[in-house]
Amino acid sequence: MAPRIERLVTSGQFSLDGGTWDVDNNVWLVGDDHEVVVIDAAHDADAIAAAVGDRRLTAIVCTHAHNDHVDAAPALAERTGATIWLHRDDLPLWQQTHPDRAPDAWLTDGLVIEAAGADLTVLHTPGHAPGAVCLYDPGLGTVFTGDTLFQGGPGATGRSYSHFPTIIDSIRDKLLVLPPETEVRTGHGDSTTIGAEAPHLEEWIKRGH
Repeated sequence: MAPRIERLVTSGQFSLDGGTWDVDNNVWLVGDDHEVVVIDAAHDADAIAAAVGDRRLTAIVCTHAHNDHVDAAPALAERTGATIWLHRDDLPLWQQTHPDRAPDAWLTDGLVIEAAGADLTVLHTPGHAPGAVCLYDPGLGTVFTGDTLFQGGPGATGRSYSHFPTIIDSIRDKLLVLPPETEVRTGHGDSTTIGAEAPHLEEWIKRGH
C-alpha cells in the first residue's frame, strides 16, 4: 500500500516578540492505513488524534519551533507514544512554549524519517528560524516546507531568531534545486510547486532589501 498525504487545518494563535496573531495551520499526515507521521502538531491535539485514528503514530516532526507549530506536540505525544523530533538549533524557541518538556530526538540535515513506505529526508533550511527544516520525499514528489517557502515567496523574517539572507540561501541551495514538478506543501495556506516559485527568486531578493 503506497503512502498517502492528508492535510488537517487547525486554528489558534501565534505569539512572538510580544505580539499575538490568529492563524490557521496546515498539519500534514503521511502514512497508510496502519502507520503515520505527523508534520507540525499545531493547536489541537484532539483533532490531530482523531485524524490519526487507530493508526500507529510513529513520529511528530516539527519543521520549526514557533509556538503555533509545536503547541500541541507534547499532548499528542503523551496520548500516542510518538517521538517528537526537532532540530537542535530551535531549542531556545521550543523552550519558550514548553520549558518543562524537551523534544525526544534531534533532526539533522540528511536524516531520513521513515513511515509506511515514505522516506522523508530532512533538509536544514534556516532563516525563518535557526532550526527550520523541510522534509523531502522524491517518491511522493513532495517537499513539506513549514514556514520556509510559501506560494508567493519566503517565510517571514522580521522577528527574533530570523534572518532574510539566510532564508534566501536556504531556498536557493536546498529547495529550488529540487525537480520543478515537486509539490510544495506549506505550513499555512495553499500548496504550490518548485517550478512555480523558482523564477521569482531575484524578485524576492529585491523585495527583501
